[in-house]
Amino acid sequence: MWILIAGAGVGVLYGMFGVGSAFATPVLALLGVQSLAAVVAPLPGLLPSSAAGAWSYSRRGKVDWAVARRTIVGGVPASILGALASRWVGGAVLLVMSGVVLLAVGVRVLRPAAVGHDEARARRRSGSATFVVVAAATIGFASGLLANGGGFLLVPLFLLALGLDMNEAAGTSMVAAAALTVPTLLTHAVLGDINWLVAGVFGAGLVPGALLGGALAQRLPVNGLRTSFGTLLVVFAVWFVARQVLAVL
Repeated sequence: MWILIAGAGVGVLYGMFGVGSAFATPVLALLGVQSLAAVVAPLPGLLPSSAAGAWSYSRRGKVDWAVARRTIVGGVPASILGALASRWVGGAVLLVMSGVVLLAVGVRVLRPAAVGHDEARARRRSGSATFVVVAAATIGFASGLLANGGGFLLVPLFLLALGLDMNEAAGTSMVAAAALTVPTLLTHAVLGDINWLVAGVFGAGLVPGALLGGALAQRLPVNGLRTSFGTLLVVFAVWFVARQVLAVL
């Protein structure tokens, strides 16, 4: 029951902010799921929830399809390499890495965008396929390594480097995350890393939660969403990293 409820809560966050898997692994670990299983269990639910969220945002015209295509081109091959590398890193280290990356992303999102850089962001978004593809490849490797769709890194990239607003960043990241999840899921399934019972129960809450979160995001102010997104990342990440480090010590 708690895993089902956790899936629904993470799904709402995913639908609202385009970030879910970054919370999913820590939450499952806190509920007692073993480290590597907690890392990979959200994957089966992320695919339909990403697709559902992407559909919801695309209906409202909140997906930049050019950015999404370039992200998929760069990110999909790299995600396979990251998934293979996760076997050598280990579950306990991956949990700490998940929290540290989450903290860094939250701090960066809370920083105000630099004044006068709107034109540079627009050029990167519309004219430079190389920048998006290379950035997506880096994020794809991280998403494969940490067994998630990469939304927790894609959203800040779209917000800060490409100048999308919060809803556009969330919607575009869901389209890309759906594509990135497929090779990562298949790789971990072949390696036998997935606890399908945990994954199924978690996914049963995640999918409807993502639909609800996507609907809520359309009714809230964009600036408020960005501030809430960054604050939530920082607070949760600090608490989770401290807990994991103390456990190791």
